[in-house]
Amino acid sequence: MQKISVALCTFNGAEFLSKQLESIKQQSMPIHELVVCDDGSSDETLAIIDRYSKQVTFPVHIHRNPINLGSSKNFEKCMALCQGDLIFLCDQDDVWMPEKVERIVEYLTAHPEQEAVFSNATMIDQAGFPTGKTSFEQIEFTQEVQGLWNAGGSFRILLKGYVVTGAALAVKKRALAKIGAVPNITKELIHDGWIALNLSMANQIGFINTCLIQYREHSNQQVGFKSKPARVSLMQRFTRSREEKLCTLRKKADIAHALLKHFEAENNVNDEITHALIRREAFYRMRANLPANRLFRFLPVLKHALKGAYQLEEGGKWWRPLLGDLFE
Repeated sequence: MQKISVALCTFNGAEFLSKQLESIKQQSMPIHELVVCDDGSSDETLAIIDRYSKQVTFPVHIHRNPINLGSSKNFEKCMALCQGDLIFLCDQDDVWMPEKVERIVEYLTAHPEQEAVFSNATMIDQAGFPTGKTSFEQIEFTQEVQGLWNAGGSFRILLKGYVVTGAALAVKKRALAKIGAVPNITKELIHDGWIALNLSMANQIGFINTCLIQYREHSNQQVGFKSKPARVSLMQRFTRSREEKLCTLRKKADIAHALLKHFEAENNVNDEITHALIRREAFYRMRANLPANRLFRFLPVLKHALKGAYQLEEGGKWWRPLLGDLFE
């Protein structure tokens, strides 16, 4: 039987922490250890965890960071300290469904080729009431996108933006050596995004469409859905400054280039991934260097549109950035 660890990172989380801890305690399949890394809390967080450790049958290992590491490095540390075969990442402000651990274990048992899996989540507000949306709906992880994911397109999907939230993620301990530390490429690429992107190169991360957690959105979140950039509206595309648009495009090209160099240095990137990153960089370099004269933009934009580059790299309503490139 595999050993199950929960990696819980905390920082001034006293307001919601008790509900999260209780939901871990109430799992239909019990865990084997809870590893807590606290990033310098000044509230009642540590006292709550200490009391909880005396009420449960599994060991609770509490580690206090001497300096504030930030969420990504704190999770890296916490996962490394876990002894289990399967590690559940855990935020301090959510609530797990009672069957969460059991369903995740069942999935990974049925799909031994996968090194990690993430689930859907019910979105709740600060008071704990459902907002009427799921996380998959909020990030537009639609049935169509899910089909592309299952067909081997997870890496391409993840390059476009945020899909996997660590609060709903479980990863096998053996995969940590391959995943390595989060590279310092962009502040938006944090621990959960890096784990997902890394494992997606070999299609080793799956998903469960069932909501296995309640994901809380509140004003004090360090990371999460509220911290992600909003989709640019059609109106904004025609009212924002051209330099603002070009800066975003250059950044996307730079990220693709940096990822390519990182993976090449690690000697673990195959030709398909290399070509995907090269094409992505070239696409965004093209867009960032379109001439100011709108007439001269038509041919390069049309060329890439006919190749399907806009659909491939932008996805969704790809025609919006296409029109923006022509007329903004």
